[in-house]
Amino acid sequence: MTLFSGVRVLDLTRMLAGPYGTMLMADLGAEVLKIEEPDGGDPMRVMGPPFLPNGESAYFLSINRNKKSVALDLTKPEGRQVFHDLVRVSDVVWDNFRPGIMARLGCDPPRLSALNPRLICCSISAYGQEGPYRDWPAFDLALQAMGGAMSVTGEEGRAPVRMGLPMGDLAGGMFGAFAVAGALFRRERTGQGSVIDLSLLDAQVSLLTYLAQYFWTDGKVPGPMGSGHASVVPYQALQTHDGSLIIAVFAEKFWGGFCRAVGKAEWERDPRFATNADRVRNRQALILLVEEVFKGRTTREWLDVLHREGVPAAPIQRVDQVLSDPQVLLRKMVGSLQHPSLGRLPSLGSPIKVDGTMEVPLAPPPALGEHTQEILTKLLGYTQAQIEGLRGHGAIA
Repeated sequence: MTLFSGVRVLDLTRMLAGPYGTMLMADLGAEVLKIEEPDGGDPMRVMGPPFLPNGESAYFLSINRNKKSVALDLTKPEGRQVFHDLVRVSDVVWDNFRPGIMARLGCDPPRLSALNPRLICCSISAYGQEGPYRDWPAFDLALQAMGGAMSVTGEEGRAPVRMGLPMGDLAGGMFGAFAVAGALFRRERTGQGSVIDLSLLDAQVSLLTYLAQYFWTDGKVPGPMGSGHASVVPYQALQTHDGSLIIAVFAEKFWGGFCRAVGKAEWERDPRFATNADRVRNRQALILLVEEVFKGRTTREWLDVLHREGVPAAPIQRVDQVLSDPQVLLRKMVGSLQHPSLGRLPSLGSPIKVDGTMEVPLAPPPALGEHTQEILTKLLGYTQAQIEGLRGHGAIA
C-alpha cells in the first residue's frame, strides 16, 4: 500500500507506543529509518521470553517490520551531525524520550525545524511536555491506571486489573500516526511543518468517551462491570453448555428476536423487561433467567439460533482460535514474512484495506545497524572515508 509513499520517518522511539505507530506508517509505504544506539539498540531487541530460535525477541519482531535500522550515537557531535543531515532530507521525526532529552541531545523541534521548515516533529511522552507529571517515568500499566481504564476493567468487587491489550501504549501509536497523517495533509496545502506533543495520558483520557459524559450527567462514578454495560441489558458474556459467547441486545429491535431465539416469548410481554430502561432497572432478575437458559445448549447451537433471529452474538475466542478464524484469514490479517535466518515466519496483517488491496508487503525487522551504510552512502552521499571516520569516533555502527 502507498498511502505514505514518499514519506521518510526518522524513528527514535523505543518500547511499544512509538514503534507500533511507525510500523503502521511503514506498512502503508513510509520509509521508516529506525535510529538506534550502536551499543544494543532498542531495548525491545532483548525483551522476552519468548525468543525465536535465533535468540531474536518475538516482542521486537511484532512491532518493527518494514523498517530500516541506522545505528547512530546522538550523544556524540559526529553522530548528531549525521542525524541533522538526515533531518534535512526527511519528513517526520518521531521520538518517545522523556521531555527535555531531545533538547539535551541538540535535537529539539526548534533546532530541527530550522534545518527543515517542512519537518513534522511528533514527540510521544507519558504525560506531555508540560505539567506536574512531565518528568514521571511510565509504561503502559501506569497509563491504564492514571487514565481510568483499570478502574472500569474487571469484575465488580474484585481488585483492579489491566486490560489484556496494552492500550496505554497502542493508543499512543495510533493517535500519533493519525496526527502525523493530518500534519502531512496540512503541509501539502500550506508548506508548513508541525510540532506534535502527544501525551499517552491524554490519549487514555480521550478514550473514556461516554464514561466521562455519564459521570458529568448523573454524578455516578463508573466502576467495573465485567463484560456488562451500564446502559444496555442484556449485553455481556454468557456461559453455555460447552463454552461461552457474548450477546449484545444494543437496540430495542433486537429484544424480540432474542426472546424468540431463547424460546421465552413471555419475556417480551413481561413489564419488567418491556424496554431497555426496564431491563436495566431489573438487570439482576433478567440476567439470572438468561444465564440459566444459556446453560442448556452449546455455543454453536446458540449462535445458530441467535443469528437466525438477527441478534448480535459471537463466540469468545482464544488467541489461537482468532489466528485460524476463516474471516480473519480471508481478510489477510495473518500473513508471513521471509526472515533472513529463520525462513518464513507468520506475521499479523494490516487492518487498513485500500483500493481493494488486502495484503501489505511484509519485511522482517532489521538487524541493528543493518542499513547504516546504505543510508549514509545512497541517501546522504557520504564517502567511504567519511563513514570510516564516523566509525572511528564511535558515532555509527
